[in-house]
Amino acid sequence: KNEKALYTSKRRPPMMPPPNAGRLSDLVRRCAAAKALIAGAKLHAQALVGGHLPQATLETDLVLLYCRCAALPSARKVFDAMPSPSMHAYNILLAASPPLLALELLSGLLDAGFRPDCYAVPAALRACAELQDPLLGAALHGFTVQLGFLSNVVVSSALLDMYAKAGLLVNAVRVFDEMPERDSVVWNCMVTAYARAGMTAETLELFRRAQVEAVNMTRDLRAVPSVLNVCGKEGEMMKGREIHGRMVRSLAFDLDVPIGNTLIDMYAKCGRVDASQAVFAGMQERNVVSWSTLISCYGVHGKGKQALHVYEEMLSQSVKPNCITFTSVLSSCSHSGLVTDGRMIFESMRKVHGVEPTSEHYACMVDLLGRAGAIEEAVGLIKKMPMEPCATAWGALLSACAMHNNVDVGEIAAYRLFELEKGNVSNYITLCGIYGAVGQSDGVAGLRLRMRELGMVKTPGCSWVDVKGRAHAFYQGSIPSYLRRRMFWILDRLRKDMGN
Repeated sequence: KNEKALYTSKRRPPMMPPPNAGRLSDLVRRCAAAKALIAGAKLHAQALVGGHLPQATLETDLVLLYCRCAALPSARKVFDAMPSPSMHAYNILLAASPPLLALELLSGLLDAGFRPDCYAVPAALRACAELQDPLLGAALHGFTVQLGFLSNVVVSSALLDMYAKAGLLVNAVRVFDEMPERDSVVWNCMVTAYARAGMTAETLELFRRAQVEAVNMTRDLRAVPSVLNVCGKEGEMMKGREIHGRMVRSLAFDLDVPIGNTLIDMYAKCGRVDASQAVFAGMQERNVVSWSTLISCYGVHGKGKQALHVYEEMLSQSVKPNCITFTSVLSSCSHSGLVTDGRMIFESMRKVHGVEPTSEHYACMVDLLGRAGAIEEAVGLIKKMPMEPCATAWGALLSACAMHNNVDVGEIAAYRLFELEKGNVSNYITLCGIYGAVGQSDGVAGLRLRMRELGMVKTPGCSWVDVKGRAHAFYQGSIPSYLRRRMFWILDRLRKDMGN
């Protein structure tokens, strides 16, 4: 319909008078809806030649056109030429502008004597959220209260999102609790905020409440990736499976790519490689993240050959690997000791696929070589890095030295890490372990003294065990002695049975 109108305008008979400002305004709006930048720019030129500018409605529609077509400099040029921009023009430009420009526009709006409406305030709050400026956001919160907009669900949602992204969860919860009505956008925002803060129980409970209380929540899947990520990190596979099943039953779930990728990752983190593979196989569409996630899934579980098979299948289907893909493949080779394959893939990154290796890829190669005992080659690779070696690379080298009791290189790696990660106690513990393994008690004593001087305390070791689909954490010294004796007796029996 829009294209037909534009075509009709272009094919105007010679005797027909040129379009007036109202007709041009209508055509510009149609161009904006179709994101037809070139046609819209021609109409702009026609308006200038025809003497139809300045005209408030036409200029506002031109601002809308350029904003919709991501031509922000042109939109700003039209806006700045307006004798007296309307509130509608301010709102259009506010919504499309980057954060700093949006706040500058808000200031101009106030200077022009306008009272911000329920469209301008959310745009300003989104700018604060992107800038992660909670002080300015709090000031806008107070201004919102004065304007009486807190009952507006769009304004409250933007306020909640701003506090959540700034990490001020208490403020976000207060806004959430005070909202008179909550749509699925609000529930999703709050669930995501809890997930981002790592609050597993609260995330899962709020997501459960949202399924019951929010309208259309079963069909709104925006919070699902965050919830599934929480399930994966905490080993809550049963909760993840429950969410997976609920989505299938709601008929809203056709295994779209982002959620499918998150499910693959969640099942992998819970140790269910078979379930990850099943999700991958059931996806109608896959992107490079899907393939990379499945490669990583096999890699972290020591199935390097399967990971390489998936990588080769990915290439055969003309899917171009990216940086994340190569990180997953090289890590898989490292965990499975596939040194030759890892070297070949690392070399192919630049030469075959045009992907420049990053410090993370070099760290993966250092880990691969170090695990295989090629410590000197790993050191040589660090020296050849085109960028400053990162803590990850030195950490991989230190771990390799701990594995192979290499004191000389271990000291070099550890002291570099002491500079790069000043508060990381694990680097001191690892070097202590190397000294202890080779019988250098003086080195152990010296490091422990230094740790005491720096006020460093070792975090207690923690392990998890899955019992009937639920993860249980055990800390060193947290188990009563009578239970500990029985546990060790059972473990000893199991060890002997496995030995037989």
